[in-house]
Amino acid sequence: MNDELERLVIEELGALGFALVELRRGGTRSRPLIEVRIERAGGDAVTIDDCATASRAIEARLDAGDVVSDRYVLQVSSPGDRPLRGAADWRRFVGQWANVLSPEHGGRFEAEVVAVEGEAGDEVVVLKPEKGEPRRVPLADVKEARLAFRI
Repeated sequence: MNDELERLVIEELGALGFALVELRRGGTRSRPLIEVRIERAGGDAVTIDDCATASRAIEARLDAGDVVSDRYVLQVSSPGDRPLRGAADWRRFVGQWANVLSPEHGGRFEAEVVAVEGEAGDEVVVLKPEKGEPRRVPLADVKEARLAFRI
């Protein structure tokens, strides 16, 4: 991902009280698709009006620069099934359930996030599946993880 694009998006969202959850770039070279997932800094639900406000602010900056082609498509939305990326995300969602993909630790499974342990860059997440013993999974071994919807 273009570092300049990510910096621009983070700056605009921060000024509005939002945080970047995920930034994806797709489409084609002549018609790039920029997908931005946002959340409120305070954790409240993101509304349609929030997405529109964030979209207008990001568009204004993109239109004023040369970070992407003039024919870009911008999509701003709430995170939906929120990805868990770094140790800070895992710590924030202790007590929540996650869908985790870690081939070295049993493939894809769902578990409660119990704790994050270890030093920066060498963190281990403790996960408790509904059945069975807790698993200690190094974050480096997690290929993909998203919050799981549980009733």
